[in-house]
Amino acid sequence: MELSAPLVDGIVIRPGRTFSFWRLVGNPTRSRGYLPGVVINGDHADVGIGGGMCQFTNLLHWMALHSPLTVVEHHHHSGLDLFSDFKRQIPFGTGTSIIYNFLDYRLRNDTGQSYQFRVYVDDEYLRGQLLSDDTWPEKFHIREDEAYFYRATDPTTGNEQVRRHNVVLRETRSKRTGDVIRTERLLENDALVCYSPDLVTAPILPEKPRSARSADSAETVESAESAGDLQSLRA
Repeated sequence: MELSAPLVDGIVIRPGRTFSFWRLVGNPTRSRGYLPGVVINGDHADVGIGGGMCQFTNLLHWMALHSPLTVVEHHHHSGLDLFSDFKRQIPFGTGTSIIYNFLDYRLRNDTGQSYQFRVYVDDEYLRGQLLSDDTWPEKFHIREDEAYFYRATDPTTGNEQVRRHNVVLRETRSKRTGDVIRTERLLENDALVCYSPDLVTAPILPEKPRSARSADSAETVESAESAGDLQSLRA
């Protein structure tokens, strides 16, 4: 990140323009000085050249979620909870996943004012700011809801597994009144816990809550009905 931070630091996203992480940073190869770091290989952490770069886009994404910038490309480690909550300060599932020339992180500025990223690496942390040339009348708050761990059975192997569920929400509030203007459901996570259940500090439910299972069933029925409607139209 010491190599990539200067390539992003100071970049200005003007109205109507799109920010692309990989367009700015380029291919993180050994010949450019990048070292081995953590990468995701299947359902576990591994080591690869340029690994750990998603920590950079995690920071950019967290700042963007607290702004009116529009996220136009975002990927995350869907379906996997790879690390325990030790020192976690933000809701589970708000991170990013990037792969050069395949999975990018992109933002578009649909506002009438410019935004600028300032990022740098100190002795311990990657730090950043998102600046603007004018104030914005709203503020944003990211929180999670319906957060719990539960036990389930792997449908393929029959082995017991622990899974993690939550819903990530973004509240937009008026700076003038403090009232909530709108609440967005950003994403819902239902992920396999890939570390020892002994590291889970929250209670682990014996099964997925019935209300959640009912919601899953309703979504399945709705999808099936939509597919049936589509098939009727095609016929």
